Amino acid sequence: MGTIRATTADLSKPTSTSSSPVPTTTSTSRTETINGSHEFKIGGYSPSKGIGIGKYIASDTFIVGGYAWAIYFYPDGKSLEDNATYVSLFIALASEGTDVRALFELSLMDQSGKENHKVHSHFGRALESGPYTLKYRGSMWGYKRFFKRTQIETSDYLKDDTLVIRCCVGVVKSQTEGPKAYTIAVPPSDITRSPVFRAQLFGPLKDQNTECIKVEDIEAPVFKALLYFIYRNTLPDMEELFGLNSKWASTLMAQHLLAAADRYALERLRLLCEAKLCEDVAINTVATTLALAEQHQCLQLKAICLKFIALPENLKAVMQTDGFEYLKESCPSVITELLQYVGRIGEHSVIACGHGNESLDGGMNGRRVKQRLH
Repeated sequence: MGTIRATTADLSKPTSTSSSPVPTTTSTSRTETINGSHEFKIGGYSPSKGIGIGKYIASDTFIVGGYAWAIYFYPDGKSLEDNATYVSLFIALASEGTDVRALFELSLMDQSGKENHKVHSHFGRALESGPYTLKYRGSMWGYKRFFKRTQIETSDYLKDDTLVIRCCVGVVKSQTEGPKAYTIAVPPSDITRSPVFRAQLFGPLKDQNTECIKVEDIEAPVFKALLYFIYRNTLPDMEELFGLNSKWASTLMAQHLLAAADRYALERLRLLCEAKLCEDVAINTVATTLALAEQHQCLQLKAICLKFIALPENLKAVMQTDGFEYLKESCPSVITELLQYVGRIGEHSVIACGHGNESLDGGMNGRRVKQRLH
């Protein structure tokens, strides 16, 4: 993880050693790599031969860094010019995304126990142009001539007519943090209890003939986390409780927990979830988070989401997500507010362009992979 700290001050005033403090703000840019892996077993390799050049066998999709990925194996190769001499192997971006930067590793696993795997990797070595950049859904990285077919068929890579491929993906993300754009005051811990449950168990809503309360419209893992909070008055460690080790899964759980907290009048939990969602705004989840904020009157979370989506570098990618379709259907009035945000940002951009003739020369950071799935 790299850290860059920037400090700004009022440069129109001379530097002074007087006791009067100089106004200062700070921001921090962090770049991190989110890693994940997937193992793809290809059973029945022999019958797959003859499938046709350019035709593939695909793995199930898997999530790393908030994006979906898939492995594509071409038994007869991807290119006509190779005349089915080689097998081809690629990793592809399987979800909507724009300029996704990532490191990759593709391995054909040795099944003899000798650990003599065939590995092509970006990890552990310096890349001249940095991580690869995948521009859109369907962009691919890999090898047309990954391995000769005749060599695979007499090697330790093939066992019981099965190949095992392992893929590692490291998604590179950068984020700049300044003073928080929200101030959510979370009340101190007070061993909160749900007034809704209290009424159902002990109050006038209690059914004397019922020994248990049927909880509907809430998934079991979410209710487990809700009970964890009720008894401990703190958010659970999602990875420890459920094995969730991705930011996407953690965000999804926070969304469900916020809705459950609102339903059962757990105000402290609702505010904790709102604060967490404010910090974890991302392309793939922001539209559903915005819909949630609108439905549960989370005004600061709503403002954070609108501002994020309206940014020119985010708008197109967010509009291509399934969550944006859900937002349009469930909260059509929010789309009008979003258009107003976009309009205001556009006005600021025009004003800024009119105040100078500076030329920006941006370099290509990382190679562009232009292949698409067909």
